[in-house]
Amino acid sequence: MSLTATTKVGKKFALYLPKRIVEYLEVKEGDRVKMFAEKGRWVIEVVRDPLDLALSGVKFARISDEQIERISLEEQKKHEKHECSA
Repeated sequence: MSLTATTKVGKKFALYLPKRIVEYLEVKEGDRVKMFAEKGRWVIEVVRDPLDLALSGVKFARISDEQIERISLEEQKKHEKHECSA
């Protein structure tokens, strides 16, 4: 689904975002956006905070505490071997 809305450029070139677009994109005050111009188009993209995405985003993998511990120990051993050979 996509939405289209029209708005005006205000004083000091301020853009006022239409409420339905803001709600659709779940934008909050203080969120960051990225803007770029492209052949007569002005594109604005929401930049999601990585921490917010990690906490509230869709999860696509699972790992147990035991797996984390095993991987951590393996990585530590790799670094120990590398430091000893240096």
